[in-house]
Amino acid sequence: MGRGSDGAEKSGGLDIAYTMRLQRYLARAGVASRRGSEALMTAGRVRVNGQVVTELGSKVTPGVDVVTVDGRACTLADDSAYVMLYKPSGYVTTMSDPQGRPCVASLVPTKRYPGLFPVGRLDADTTGLLLFTTNGDVANQMLHPSHHVWKHYVALVRGVPTRHQLQMLRDGVKMPDGVASPAKARLLSADDPAALPVLGEGLPYNHAVVSLSIHEGRKHQVKKMLRSIGHEVVRLHRDEFGPLALSGLMPGQWRPLTDAERAMIEGLVSQGEAAPASREASVARRGHGARAPREGRETHRG
Repeated sequence: MGRGSDGAEKSGGLDIAYTMRLQRYLARAGVASRRGSEALMTAGRVRVNGQVVTELGSKVTPGVDVVTVDGRACTLADDSAYVMLYKPSGYVTTMSDPQGRPCVASLVPTKRYPGLFPVGRLDADTTGLLLFTTNGDVANQMLHPSHHVWKHYVALVRGVPTRHQLQMLRDGVKMPDGVASPAKARLLSADDPAALPVLGEGLPYNHAVVSLSIHEGRKHQVKKMLRSIGHEVVRLHRDEFGPLALSGLMPGQWRPLTDAERAMIEGLVSQGEAAPASREASVARRGHGARAPREGRETHRG
């Protein structure tokens, strides 16, 4: 007896019903991340066969049980969607905002891919790579602190960090909310292509560009780390997230992930960790992360 790619057992070519935890089902259906799905359950917004289910250990049988959230039916998607956005400055990372601020939801194809949501967040004034998906398992894998997903940032800061200050970042700098995990930190020259997204018209006097890789995800973490060594962030840009490197896009544009990129992040669920972008992908990133799109690659303006 074999097991299909979705976890269902197979015998003689026929799928046999299987069960999964309700919060995992909701995540797989693209309703929310695993943690977000748990919050929906405890809030009493999830029903199974018409009955409210709040117990997090509850299981359902896909294709047999009817699952609804706020009265809307949720089914497992046949194929998960993955979208890379080059987030411009001035957009908040949310699918709707009660204050009426511009949202990243307006930049991505939510009608084409129902259930699309951002994996993590970038501050409104931060630019760069933002991943969207309908696959809650992948989102959970890339966001969970135990999985140590590396993220690479480029920051324009006031003043020029010394060797000692950079070493403080590498050793784990003390911040107001605790000590940061050791980071990878170095200065970039003004002519390094990776520095272009934060330079604008050039490197201002008494400023520097810092390359920083971290695997934590605290709120405003990069800004706090650099402030803790005495340097305020003027501009911040993310160009790598796990195995993904920003490429083929201009600010405000999005594209579906390539087959190779999809395979890398879907493989994280079984591997249990997300490695940094490969050297090949990093080379592709060089040059502003905004190369002209490859022939045949679909890119879109939000």
